[in-house]
Amino acid sequence: MLIDSGSPGAVGTIGITLTINGERRALQVAPWTTLLDLLRERLDLTGTKKGCDHGQCGACTVLVNGTRINSCLTLAVMKDGAEITTVEGLATLARREGKNSLHPIQEAFVEHDAFQCGYCTPGQLCSSVGLMNEGHAKTRDEIREAMSGNICRCGAYTNIVDAIEEVMHQGDAR
Repeated sequence: MLIDSGSPGAVGTIGITLTINGERRALQVAPWTTLLDLLRERLDLTGTKKGCDHGQCGACTVLVNGTRINSCLTLAVMKDGAEITTVEGLATLARREGKNSLHPIQEAFVEHDAFQCGYCTPGQLCSSVGLMNEGHAKTRDEIREAMSGNICRCGAYTNIVDAIEEVMHQGDAR
């Protein structure tokens, strides 16, 4: 089902279609609208955080077709036709596999107390899933390197790596 998510044909806007957390949406966006601003300001998906707004902190990380990106550096029109997963949609990925629960990485973050203030947590969670989808990181050092684009000011890095390592070894990534 296609959900119309904006006023049609405003002057200077471009029509795009995105599948966001499993829902297909038709949108009219200004060409300069970032994916982050579209998600937060137009679609009320405020789980994705605006941190540095320069792609340096990773708080805005979302999955585009399963690959992690900094949504603050991505124009929404560049992703026309893409499948976007935000932190709000991670549990949806688990439900597609018949599980009625949080995504395994969300459960592991809770179990390992891998969040403190929580501001960076949505980006850390999406980046973790993207990291596992990439399949490059096999060791703790590789996980740390692959997650180095996500900054946690509270210093929960050890617990985050523990959570990722647990899910990666269970094979529950997506």
